[in-house]
Amino acid sequence: MSMSSHLQELRKKHQTLSEKVEQAQRSPATDDLQIRELKKQKLHIKEEIERLSHA
Repeated sequence: MSMSSHLQELRKKHQTLSEKVEQAQRSPATDDLQIRELKKQKLHIKEEIERLSHA
């Protein structure tokens, strides 16, 4: 897998997580721990994107 396709895949995962976070925040059935875990995953992917973009 090339670097650009890997970055594109990471960006796609980041966007998907963003949508899941938004959806979870709108749903009263979702607990804060689950939202926090989604945000943590999203941040990890963002940091990986930044690291690979500047490598």
